[in-house]
Amino acid sequence: MAYFQRAATALVLIFQLHLFLSLSNAHNITRILAKDPDFSTFNHYLSATHLADEINRRQTITVLAVDNSAMSSILSKGYSLYTIRNILSLHVLVDYFGAKKLHQITDGSTSTASMFQSTGSATGTSGYVNITDIKGGKVAFGVQDDDSKLTAHYVKSIFEKAYNISVLHISQVLTSPEAEAPTASPSDLILTTILEKQGCKAFSDILKSTGADKTFQDTVDGGLTVFCPSDSAVGKFMPKFKALSPANKIALVLYHGMPVYQSLQMLRSGNGAVNTLATEGNNKFDFTVQNDGEDVTLETDVVTAKVMGTLKDQEPLIVYKIDKVLLPREIFKAVKTAAPAPKSSKKKPKNAEADADGPSADSPSNDDGEVADDKNGAVSAMITRTSTVVTAIFGLCFGVWLM
Repeated sequence: MAYFQRAATALVLIFQLHLFLSLSNAHNITRILAKDPDFSTFNHYLSATHLADEINRRQTITVLAVDNSAMSSILSKGYSLYTIRNILSLHVLVDYFGAKKLHQITDGSTSTASMFQSTGSATGTSGYVNITDIKGGKVAFGVQDDDSKLTAHYVKSIFEKAYNISVLHISQVLTSPEAEAPTASPSDLILTTILEKQGCKAFSDILKSTGADKTFQDTVDGGLTVFCPSDSAVGKFMPKFKALSPANKIALVLYHGMPVYQSLQMLRSGNGAVNTLATEGNNKFDFTVQNDGEDVTLETDVVTAKVMGTLKDQEPLIVYKIDKVLLPREIFKAVKTAAPAPKSSKKKPKNAEADADGPSADSPSNDDGEVADDKNGAVSAMITRTSTVVTAIFGLCFGVWLM
């Protein structure tokens, strides 16, 4: 009985340690700003524009907060919520600047990327913010492309957690002509037009030919993530696509959309299965998002596609380019390695065929089969890591038992 009590104690300690490590770097910008009513307007618009979610997901961030009085300077101009998001994105720096670091800037001045720059919304360096330590111990801020004007100065530190998050009070709103430029509302974002302009005309054409473009477009307002295969990838796949039934054509196209906005940072922050526009009832039509550092891949059990870049990021819509057409396992089957034939047999075994909807045309290429084999390696690595964790847990339990 004493043994089991010690083992249980060890497991509780392990759980508490895991929970502590998971929460040690967590922060919540909404709660931080809620402590001071002077920042209630700024706090409200961080939530309304979904910037708060982006801030909370990042491990290293600096927020340049302005008080209610300063916020009135942009609210009085009647900007749309999407334009306000661009302006406030300039106030979120993707690096850590605590009060002490502000006065230790090399050569007294530096420029750092804001979220307006990192999301691809800004052109050139218009999303960079200049920070200058000026005479008298004051620190000034200005948008880099705004004629290098230092329009705001540092007031005080609101909250700091070293090298994780810093929330600083600055005197004025940082803005620029580019950030203030009219931004289309979701209903003005025509997906097929965007795809055609961004080098995804082939995928746009099959969206329209199947009628799936309406489903995509109707989803934009509530949040939509699109994975667009390159024109060359679609071109290579077209013979197989043409052999599919009308229903499977639509399902395959819908498989390239997620009914939620997922920024690149969000994709990189976690692995796991995700639903798609094709998901319905027992028809799972999901795939797995995997990330390795900066690389993000989409695994369907039939093919693995790599995210090559962001074509459009204007919340609630984001469009990524991928290097392969996503093949759902509900329509296709992965190519299996053929078993060695008996010596007496003169016929070679055939590879696994596709589902009944399209015989040979639906079968993935040999290249796809190789990608599926690569996934087995990832599973083996996962098993190895799991074994290591189990060994560590056993060792800790044994140590507690010996006490």
